[in-house]
Amino acid sequence: MLPLTYAQPNEMNVIRKVGGKPEIKKHLEDMGFVVGAVINVVSTVNGSLIVNIKDTKVALDKQLASKIMI
Repeated sequence: MLPLTYAQPNEMNVIRKVGGKPEIKKHLEDMGFVVGAVINVVSTVNGSLIVNIKDTKVALDKQLASKIMI
């Protein structure tokens, strides 16, 4: 398992674990970042990511992205 921050652009990945404090974990799950979801990194800028999950593009900062394991 690797943090999402290590994913390559345009590579399909599956979320294996969502970590962090309960309120952070809940926030990510509410946005669709759940175990088993397919995620694709669209682009990376200074460690922040734009990802495509469930046909929606979402921007994540480096801290949030590091809580998502692929």
